[in-house]
Amino acid sequence: MSVLRVGLAGVVVLALFGVGGCGGDESDSGSSAPVVQASQGRQVEQSASAAGGGDAGLAPESSGGATKHAFPLQGKGSYSHDHHDYPASDIIANCGLNALSPVDGTVLEVARVDTWAAKVNEGSSRGGLSVSILGNDGARYYMSHFSSINEGIEAGTAVQAGQPVAKVGRTGDASACHIHFGLSPACAKTGDWWTRRGVIWPWSYLDAWKAGKEKSPVAELEAWQKQHGCPAKAGLDP
Repeated sequence: MSVLRVGLAGVVVLALFGVGGCGGDESDSGSSAPVVQASQGRQVEQSASAAGGGDAGLAPESSGGATKHAFPLQGKGSYSHDHHDYPASDIIANCGLNALSPVDGTVLEVARVDTWAAKVNEGSSRGGLSVSILGNDGARYYMSHFSSINEGIEAGTAVQAGQPVAKVGRTGDASACHIHFGLSPACAKTGDWWTRRGVIWPWSYLDAWKAGKEKSPVAELEAWQKQHGCPAKAGLDP
């Protein structure tokens, strides 16, 4: 698990003891050696250009140039190379920090109301307040557990990599402040939460973006989709 060695006691305690992340008691169990991680994010102005889309999967990058990426947190945070039950990353960070768009693209879905209930534990509401983005590369980027979502961030909104979209929180099934981060093919684009929440491990891409390097998940997602298609229902619920 990647751990920040900083004077933010809340983040350090959460990261060291595996508290926090999705799924209540189902905390991360990564055995990776801790490394120092910090990012101020890449701040940009909102673009008025619309993003290219894919129909039921990945689409080629637009002719205007390669899609840009950014680490999806402004400020200090840590994340593991593991996640409970399915591939994703929990970025542990203080509530209230800016969550950033990880990609140039268009917003697909926004959930502004936390409808999750522990007694029901329905997969579709587990993320609480959330945003999914269709990147200009055709990949889907999902973030959740926000405390609030920025004004103007709605389905159809064009966003740029590094643009603030929400505030870190702990809504839904979250035991501590963090961003759940998932990568998936666009598939149904909306509603297919079992795919949207994540199908490949994001940590290597997060590592690259944090270091200011470009790394695209498209090839790995194409390989996953070629093998699995677009599942019609959850194989694991929630």
